[in-house]
Amino acid sequence: MRAEVSVDDAELTALIDLEEEIQRLKKTLNAVILAHYYQESEIQDVADFVGDSLQLSQQAAKTDADVIAFAGVHFMAETAKILNPSKQVLIPDLKAGCSLAEGCPPHLFKRFREKYPDHLVISYINCTAEIKAMSDIICTSSNAAKILSQIPQDQPIIFAPDQNLGRYLNKKTGRNMILWSGICIVHEMFSERKLVQLKVLHPRAKVVAHPECEPRVLQHADYIGSTSGILNYVKQSSDSEFIIATEPGIIHQMEKACPNKTFIPAPPEGDCACNECPYMKLNTLEKLYLCMKHRAPEITLDEELRLLALRPIQRMLEMS
Repeated sequence: MRAEVSVDDAELTALIDLEEEIQRLKKTLNAVILAHYYQESEIQDVADFVGDSLQLSQQAAKTDADVIAFAGVHFMAETAKILNPSKQVLIPDLKAGCSLAEGCPPHLFKRFREKYPDHLVISYINCTAEIKAMSDIICTSSNAAKILSQIPQDQPIIFAPDQNLGRYLNKKTGRNMILWSGICIVHEMFSERKLVQLKVLHPRAKVVAHPECEPRVLQHADYIGSTSGILNYVKQSSDSEFIIATEPGIIHQMEKACPNKTFIPAPPEGDCACNECPYMKLNTLEKLYLCMKHRAPEITLDEELRLLALRPIQRMLEMS
């Protein structure tokens, strides 16, 4: 006779095949799993779509699934909900935030915007729904320059919340945008000193960097671009060795696409793992399974706020 054993969720996940159960739940819920490049490799491998913010926003806009399980950070899942009000949007860990989003409080940004009433507000997608609702156009690192090229040069612009991306765009486009002083804690941590040392040790390596990095790091880059742009660059390049100055989660996709190439993560200052996003790493395969099993945590939005935030996202998608 078999004894009845009671186990909690934590014990259960150790007893089951998580990937198999996630696939089963996906069919049961008619769900789609979206994962950002910065997620752990095992989450990327069970996802239906892996991409950067723009790719995942576009995928969220056209999915016919009833449930979206978004393995990313809060603003990404929020964007999926803005675009899909009738669908249930789940996130493995509700605490998976973003330093850029958290560093731009709506009440302070409202005051900041009021100082420049004639300025167009372009906000990087790494922001809350409240900031999106106060913006005229949303952009990503993939499409920001393209969007700016469609705006008259004499139109003054506020750019928020990433000052490093804003500085890079000002330099690239010749603009003089007013910048909100936000930063990404991951891209701010790369060490220029250690990067230069790596270049000495690997003289043939190409340096690829995300524009959220500080200017002192970007000046050493052979290529600057979004996460998907960096991935495409290393795929197409005839070079075989690369130093990667962005969150190292992307290296999983690089190694899958280019197994014969070498990828070296750019180091942070000190001995910490500060080049890994602590928010992204809050999501785990176990949490993805549990959020699908319990259909929680769920992203919900006030409808008035959703509609206000939708307008600048739609403008972005039209201009992209």
